[in-house]
Amino acid sequence: MAGSVMVPSVSIGLALSVLIFFALSLKTLEARGTFGRLAGQPPQRTAAGGICASSVHIFGYKCEEHDVVTQDGYILNMQRIPEGRAGAVAGDGGKRQPVLIQHGILVDGMSWLLNPADQNLPLILADQGFDVWMGNTRGTRFSRRHKYLNPSQRAFWNWTWDELVSYDLPAMFDHIHGLTGQKIHYLGHSLGTLIGFASFSEKGLVDQVRSAAMLSPVAYLSHMTTVIGDIAAKTFLAEATSILGWPEFNPKSGLVGDFIKAICLKAGIDCYDLVSVITGKNCCLNASTIDLFLANEPQSTSTKNMIHLAQSK
Repeated sequence: MAGSVMVPSVSIGLALSVLIFFALSLKTLEARGTFGRLAGQPPQRTAAGGICASSVHIFGYKCEEHDVVTQDGYILNMQRIPEGRAGAVAGDGGKRQPVLIQHGILVDGMSWLLNPADQNLPLILADQGFDVWMGNTRGTRFSRRHKYLNPSQRAFWNWTWDELVSYDLPAMFDHIHGLTGQKIHYLGHSLGTLIGFASFSEKGLVDQVRSAAMLSPVAYLSHMTTVIGDIAAKTFLAEATSILGWPEFNPKSGLVGDFIKAICLKAGIDCYDLVSVITGKNCCLNASTIDLFLANEPQSTSTKNMIHLAQSK
């Protein structure tokens, strides 16, 4: 984790396109069974009992659930994997260095833990001697609490990624730094890179950073190449007034599903084969893995956040 790692830029348009895949795939599960559970397959594991219990302890790792309160009152859930399965010591034989792994838009910390243990990044890092932390931004399933508000209130969803920059990430960093007394490695994906870049521009937070690894770093939609992603962004702007009638952007809801159907119709594509639309024909997609993914994701965000991202076009 020493130093900084940059991965070639991938636009937020991909995130919007993936959103469409998520929501329509869910519709497909109901209507056509394209990614449905295979015959005789047991129910997919979900994080109903918490991420530690469902997806870390089962692999034989220690895991702690932590709650962090932001300055504007949101109660965020975090997971800590303090050591590897074999209790491996830090690489230099000293204290384990903390690393915060931050998910992208429309998913949560569970998205890092859907593969076998030897392919899950948090567990790999723990086995390599790191003190691993996973963040869950406001609005996702385990960060839907507030000191005074609840998710049924419009005010609960009155935020964009600006608030993730100003409140969520600093609260996570302060919590980790307060417990470990060490600077923190940061690993962000997609929206996690955007809020990382913006937060690190503030002197107080960057002083707590040891290194940063950014996966699919994003800032603007101008490099978007997929037709459906471009239409999605423009549609968000064109219909912003009506969209604001539902402050929570929940990809699993009927309202969002209808909105996405309209986007697909406008793009003139087969909404039941969105994986190929976005990535081209892919030899390596695993139906059971997609089933597991759809059992846990996507997660909610605020509609204002989606509109804010679309305005980056």
